[in-house]
Amino acid sequence: MANLSNQALASLNGKLPLPAYRLAEHKPKIGIVHLGPGAFFRGHQAWYTEQALQYGGDWAISAVSMRSPDVSQALTPQDGLYTLAVLDAVQSYQVIGAVQEVLIASEQYQQVLARLTSPDTKYVTMTITEKGYCLNGSGQLDLTNPQIQQDLAATSQPVTAVGLLFTALAARFQANIAPFCVISCDNLTDNGHKLRSALIAFAEQKDPTIANWLSQQLISPCTMVDSITPATDDAIRAQVADVLGVTDNWPIKREAFVQWVIEDILPADRPAWQQAGVIYAQDVSAFEKAKLRLLNVPHSTLAYVGSLLGYETVFDAMQDKVLTQFIQQMIGDELMPSFTPPAELDVQQYSNDILARFRNPAIRHLLAQIAWDGSQKLPMRVLPAIRDNLAAGKPVDKLAFAIAAWCRFIVKRYKDNEKLVDPLAEPLLAVAAQCTGQADTDVALFLAVDAVFPAELSLNKTFFPAVRAAYQQLVTGPAAALAAFAGEA
Repeated sequence: MANLSNQALASLNGKLPLPAYRLAEHKPKIGIVHLGPGAFFRGHQAWYTEQALQYGGDWAISAVSMRSPDVSQALTPQDGLYTLAVLDAVQSYQVIGAVQEVLIASEQYQQVLARLTSPDTKYVTMTITEKGYCLNGSGQLDLTNPQIQQDLAATSQPVTAVGLLFTALAARFQANIAPFCVISCDNLTDNGHKLRSALIAFAEQKDPTIANWLSQQLISPCTMVDSITPATDDAIRAQVADVLGVTDNWPIKREAFVQWVIEDILPADRPAWQQAGVIYAQDVSAFEKAKLRLLNVPHSTLAYVGSLLGYETVFDAMQDKVLTQFIQQMIGDELMPSFTPPAELDVQQYSNDILARFRNPAIRHLLAQIAWDGSQKLPMRVLPAIRDNLAAGKPVDKLAFAIAAWCRFIVKRYKDNEKLVDPLAEPLLAVAAQCTGQADTDVALFLAVDAVFPAELSLNKTFFPAVRAAYQQLVTGPAAALAAFAGEA
């Protein structure tokens, strides 16, 4: 069976939507560089840009992996093409052509730098996960981070995204080229402002003149992104091959729901993202908070509690009536009261739609994948809701249960000798090694990890006992603990 490629496009005509511009005489030039070409980017931002390219413009994408060669090895032989399978009540397929090339920064640094410094490059978008920004607990650039220190020393090519972007921006400054607009698409609260501050803080250490230039000219909008995009597996590869009649090394699958909210500060010279469905908003934070509270917190809770109960996927976990009841109670009792939603959003309907998405049988979203990087996700997702409720005198018992489940998840990984995918894996597993099942001691050990829990929270006289009570229940058995907290005991 032939591979998906520009050459194979003609044979696919009539089978599914194709990027017709790929076959045109004048193809769009690259105007966007994207850092972190993972599944979410290919199902989300690249899809939006694919729709925008139907309206014209030089907005093709150069996708850049910082280190991993996997995406490049899969897509380069396919001329950057891949299939997006939308799996929901109605299934559909589309060949995405927006990605023109996939580069590896660690191996093709000069090519990457040439793209970033080209006047044609107007936007840099990013999905590098929370840890890729090298921020401290206060959301500022962590100048003590060894990789940031390495990039500040400038003894070799940059290893961090912040270092790479500064190098490119400094070169643009010297060449009198305006800075590109940088758009974070990661689930990071206030992501655009934090990215902008990190770049300026890095520049201040390197060259105050460039820092001043960036302070005046760098545009970095806050965004909110949403769509469930599970990891690609052999089943979707076979499914796509059957539909296309050609082999696709790395197709992407996602649910039908997709959302991208961007702070309305972009330059007028922009892709036709709005025509593709992007929402431009004056205040992204309200949308962001709704998504973090009503989707990400339940998602993480399902991951840790569901894993303790032995479930493999979100769909599996949502078949557990007690777990579903607990999640609904958490949403109604502790999450909805913790924030003020945007006026444009029907918050109850939005929450109902999210739970319906979790029940989509066509999406096999692994709980283990959602559980990755908990030390980075919990401070962005669960802890802010806890802090807001504590400040307002509102309950946190069910949110504390989610934290206790994370602790027990780590202990289980340690006891089962399974890999913990987390930037703090080593210290967290060291904590798990000291755990004895005594809630007082174990919870104190976990809450002392100050990279996750700020002191004012870990020592809070309401929060600590709430986590301790949940942890003790979970030690006796996750099913019984869940029933007790859901009022089913």
